[in-house]
Amino acid sequence: MTRIHLVRHGRAAAGWDTAVDPPLDAVGRQQAKAMAALLAPLGPLPLVSSPLLRCRQTAAALEQVWGSSARVEPDVAEIPSPEGVAMGGRVDWLRAAMAGTWTELGPRYTAYRDAVVAAVAALATETVVCSHFVAINAVIGAALGDDRLLISSIDNCSVTVVEVDDGGQVRLVEGGREADTLIR
Repeated sequence: MTRIHLVRHGRAAAGWDTAVDPPLDAVGRQQAKAMAALLAPLGPLPLVSSPLLRCRQTAAALEQVWGSSARVEPDVAEIPSPEGVAMGGRVDWLRAAMAGTWTELGPRYTAYRDAVVAAVAALATETVVCSHFVAINAVIGAALGDDRLLISSIDNCSVTVVEVDDGGQVRLVEGGREADTLIR
């Protein structure tokens, strides 16, 4: 079994409807430092990060502690918004999507979910992955056999732990800390 620590990025400086790739705000930077202090005794472990800035900055807290570099993995990036949805409409779309299932969203989104899960399942050694709310929920759903987009309201910089067996099956070990997550 390979243990994977899925870290949701720290709090972003801007909402999903105003910025495509915002950095962490001051609270997010503090959350990343606290997460790094929590995980520091486990490593150094390999680090994987979404290419988006808020994840890269979250991973940087562990890079600094462990003296290592994260590998950027596009398959653990944020869920894409649909073609033609304007920036200001992204939050409304996401809220509606999170009330449903991957199957209801259709093939583009089941392919996204499957790519996230495959990227995590392909990790051969204990690893920390800095990713996003929906992506981590996709992995939790795979572990539980649950098709819903929203299973857990994981907090910023919380750590969800899964294990992957030799056959690529994901099992939830520990859910991350939950909070009233504001989708903005």
